[in-house]
Amino acid sequence: MDAVDVLDSLAHGRRLELFRLLVRVGPAGLPAGEISERAALPPASRNFHLSRLEAAGLVQKRRDGRRILYAADFGRVQELATFLVRECCVEASEPCDTPDGCC
Repeated sequence: MDAVDVLDSLAHGRRLELFRLLVRVGPAGLPAGEISERAALPPASRNFHLSRLEAAGLVQKRRDGRRILYAADFGRVQELATFLVRECCVEASEPCDTPDGCC
């Protein structure tokens, strides 16, 4: 996993907003037009940001008839979470007191 590219793609407010939207709607995803409406983004801006998320592997697109649907790639999200948690408490002399017990 290239965490730098993934995190860089999420570092922009609009991209993070679009990604969060797609995570909330789940694996079914949303049509491009509805993403534009919900995010109040013109198609060109929407396409630019979704392309960046897609390049980072966070979003997948698929054709459904004449529509293009975008959905979060939950496998990639899990990879990112695993990457971020893997270093949890590595150098601690005692286990971390974390709510999820990652250590």
